[in-house]
Parts: sequence; C-alpha cells; structure tokens
Amino acid sequence: MQALTLKTQQDPVDPAAAPDEGAAPERTCVVTRQIREPDELIRFVLGPDNAVVPDLKRKLPGRGVWVGLSRALVAQAVKKQLFSRGLREKASASPDLPDLIETLLRRDAAQGLALANKAGLVTTGFAKVESAIASGKIAALVHAVDGAPDGKRKLRQALRRRFGDHMPPDFDLLATEELDSALGRGNVVHAALGLGAAAKVFLASARRLALYRGDSEADAPLEGQDLTMNEALEQGFKADGSNGRDPWDA
Repeated sequence: MQALTLKTQQDPVDPAAAPDEGAAPERTCVVTRQIREPDELIRFVLGPDNAVVPDLKRKLPGRGVWVGLSRALVAQAVKKQLFSRGLREKASASPDLPDLIETLLRRDAAQGLALANKAGLVTTGFAKVESAIASGKIAALVHAVDGAPDGKRKLRQALRRRFGDHMPPDFDLLATEELDSALGRGNVVHAALGLGAAAKVFLASARRLALYRGDSEADAPLEGQDLTMNEALEQGFKADGSNGRDPWDA
C-alpha cells in the first residue's frame, strides 16, 4: 500500500464510556452514535489525497473515525459523508468502500484458516468432517458458499444431533476457490476445525466477517473459545500455526 501521510491527532475517547483499568477504551460509531468496544467497530483514517482508508488492525497513526462493524453502516457513512465530520477535515470515501472492507475481512478469514491448517487443525472431505463431528472435538464447521446445499444440510443435522443447543459455529463465508487457496487443496467444500490455539484466530476473523455481512454465524456462541481480533493479531503465532499455548479443553 502507498505510504500514508496521516495526521498526528489521536482518536478522542468517549468521556461517557470510561473503561476499566487495562481495558481498551470504547468508541462511538459515527453513524449510530452508539458506544461500542473497538472490536465491534471499524476504524478509518485519512490517507493520501484525503482518501478514507480502512484501518482494520487499528495500527495506523493519526486521528480515526469509527463505524459499526456492518456493511450497511459503512454504506451509510459513505452516502451521508460522515467521514468528513468525524475526521474534521474534507475526506473522500469511495462508493466501493463497503466492498473493499468485505474483501479485506475475507482475506483475514482465509489467512486465519491457513494458519489453523498449518497447525494440523483442519479436516476436509464430507466423510472425514462427519467423523470429526461425531468425535465432539471440533471448534467450528466451514462450508464453501458455492457448495451444494444438501451436503451442508446433512452436516448441520449431524452437528445438531451431536451438540444439541450448544453447537459450535457453522460458517458459510468463503468460496471454494478461497478455501482451496487457504488450505492448499483442491475442491474443498466442507471442513472441520479442530480444537487448538490457532483455531481461535480463524474464529475471531470469521466471526468478524459474519458480523459485517449480517450473517447468523455472528451470533453463534463460542463457549469460552472466543478471541477478539486484536488479541488474535497480537499473539505472535509462528509459521507452523503454533504459539506455545495449549489447545483449549474439549
């Protein structure tokens, strides 16, 4: 990405949302004016030529403006030119900004899945995924968006039979081509994610993508397996998908 010439001001902390000591400060969505934790928002900064730049990892310097983690809210911010108000400077937001953010979130989810695969936590193929479900030691199911509905339905039924109301998340977010690329395999339609620290990175990124798209997977309970995106990014995973931590208990 082109080097950014950004302002030096820092994001204002909402005085009505003072956090506990050690907690991340809460921010206000420029569209809804609701106070949220940073992981429920997207940060934007001012880039070259006063272009609005998404800062998904919240690392870029300068004053930022925050929008709820929702395609619809980002589209509203673009349409109503709310970035200029939040950044207190004339800002140009591209009409395709909502699409760009989804592309970036899909890439993060694919990278998280690749990391879990390097750690040996990904099982593919209908029969093998069905066996993984029966074992009860899975963190999530992953299906290709363009996969056949019948296979997804059968595996979801198996998931419900095994776990009842406490089912692991069941994600339907990435296309077959994206799954193939992330896993280094061909024609991946169904995958099971095993229990392990590296799996939490995918769970964080996939849940963030689902929330942005407004999919039902965003509300799936993770039973203590959850990890915020910022925590996932700061855990220093190695190339083999490990980070020296033990997998969580099944």
